[in-house]
Amino acid sequence: MTFGPRMLKTGLAVTLALYVVFWFGLSSPVIAAVAAIFAMQPTIYRSWRYLLDQLQTNTLGAVLAMAGGAMFSNEPIAVGLVCILVIMICIRLKMNETIGVTLVTVVAVMEASGQWEFAITRFTLILIGIVSAFLINILVFPPKPRVQYDSQTKKTFEQLSILLRTAISSEMKESVFRNQKRELEDTINSMGDTYKMMEEDQKKLKAPKFSNSRQLVVYKQILRTLRKGYEVLDAIEQHYFQAERSPEDNEAFDMHLERLIKFHEHIMLKFEGKLKPNTREAELFEQENDKFQRSMLDRYAEQREGILRLSIVSAEIYEYGHQLQRLNRLADHSDMPKPAS
Repeated sequence: MTFGPRMLKTGLAVTLALYVVFWFGLSSPVIAAVAAIFAMQPTIYRSWRYLLDQLQTNTLGAVLAMAGGAMFSNEPIAVGLVCILVIMICIRLKMNETIGVTLVTVVAVMEASGQWEFAITRFTLILIGIVSAFLINILVFPPKPRVQYDSQTKKTFEQLSILLRTAISSEMKESVFRNQKRELEDTINSMGDTYKMMEEDQKKLKAPKFSNSRQLVVYKQILRTLRKGYEVLDAIEQHYFQAERSPEDNEAFDMHLERLIKFHEHIMLKFEGKLKPNTREAELFEQENDKFQRSMLDRYAEQREGILRLSIVSAEIYEYGHQLQRLNRLADHSDMPKPAS
């Protein structure tokens, strides 16, 4: 795990919460610190949503805790029952992420045994922690999922390029190939999470513009294409080397994968503003991709035995090429700015 902005911001949020507690002369500052830790979110939208949800569930939890404390004092069984009730309500309201801090509120308030002044102090500590985290998140290194996504795209494509170019020739050591493939899968999954954060910020935090919506379409297709490239690797690992194949097969698959990854590389350069649209290249690529799949279908029709596994691999490769064609059309008509640094 590397040191990142979120780690730094969590520490700053805890520091701010503790200072605010000291300024107001409140007791039990650890409650505010715990709330600040839980409240740090990866995007501004999630921070805002978390703040609103916590206001609702913590208010509800504090009221239930005060009622429980007044009736049962701070008996452990009563505290546990109120916690169970609060968990059920949070799940019912689809606010699962707020459960942790809300339970801290319940336990802290019930400690007061129904004394409302003490309970309000505990509730205030929770809010100080949540608000501190929210302010730090939007003021210090505010989340920039688009910049993160652009960086992840470059890294993922580089990983995919190396693996696809060596998949058929089997030049890479098997242990290294498996580790690199596993790392590629993790990176693609991380890209998916970043895309969701981008989508949330653009669609829910503010009114989406047409240009922003178009960017999301492009980013989604970039992710879909990279995933399809990974599925090609998966198909090669699962089926290709278990199939009966000739040296001519190896050469045909290797050459077509090289053609695919080169076309993918040109598309990414178009998004960076380094290459002009090239309709002729796209037409030739489409023809070659169709020709490759047609040749495999013809072979399957003539010789069904021993060719099924190769057909599975060729189908995945063809679909990867199809996704590249869709991505290329977006690149040719995209007015997206160059990736931010």
